[in-house]
Amino acid sequence: MTSDTIGPDRGAGAHTDFSQAMSYGDYLQLDTLLAAQKPLSDRHDELLFVIIHQATELWLKLALHELRAAREAIRTDKLEPAFKNLSRVSRIQAQMIQSWDVLSTMTPADYSSFREALGQSSGFQSAQYRELEFMLGNKLAQLIEPHRHRADLAARLDAELVAPSLYDEAIRLLVRRGFEIDGALLKRNLREPHRSDATVLAAWLAIYQDSKRYWDLYELAEKLVDLEDWFQQWRFRHMNTVRRIIGFKRGTGGTAGVGYLKSALDTVLFPELWEVRTQL
Repeated sequence: MTSDTIGPDRGAGAHTDFSQAMSYGDYLQLDTLLAAQKPLSDRHDELLFVIIHQATELWLKLALHELRAAREAIRTDKLEPAFKNLSRVSRIQAQMIQSWDVLSTMTPADYSSFREALGQSSGFQSAQYRELEFMLGNKLAQLIEPHRHRADLAARLDAELVAPSLYDEAIRLLVRRGFEIDGALLKRNLREPHRSDATVLAAWLAIYQDSKRYWDLYELAEKLVDLEDWFQQWRFRHMNTVRRIIGFKRGTGGTAGVGYLKSALDTVLFPELWEVRTQL
């Protein structure tokens, strides 16, 4: 422990005059950040609801930042930086999962007291979440429609829809490493989700069966499995929190609510990496 944390000299030597210097609040733009919570009702729990969702959007921004870097690193055969990026995203998702624990302290009556104030707004309309899904390979063009009123958001999602996903780049890496992958798969329509492919499964099986020889690819596979595992846990906690608070009512955005979220749990992003476990 140091003298600036305990004892009579706590804070000794710390800068106190910020009239001509950048402070902590300045650097983080805290005035802007802390002024962004604007509940539309006088209900106590609406501030919790706003902050949880705003914090989630900040975590999503960071996750996208890391996934873009990971995808580029895989594309350029620099796997070690990608491992760090992917591990960080898994830890981000762990934090996002914990946020549902905080939100679940809100009772159905608490939420009902301000739900009308939300109008038709819904987490279903999160452009960053949709971009994350597209980057992970869950591509559905119709999910861009709620963002067409914002040309900037729609353009970003349109671009991600036709870009190789993180897993597409992993498969292209397998080709560069000499594995025989079906040529039709490499020419597929990138606007569509990846479907399980026997040649990709065979490549991952060879990697798992000789992990010492293919250690970096083996590690990449496990980082991707971690990523999807955490993503599914986040989706499950989302679904269960919604069920706890609103039951089976329709969502404010018009979706089937819990039913929609349950169906999302069936989506598999990296199918061969799960199937290979049965083959080993």
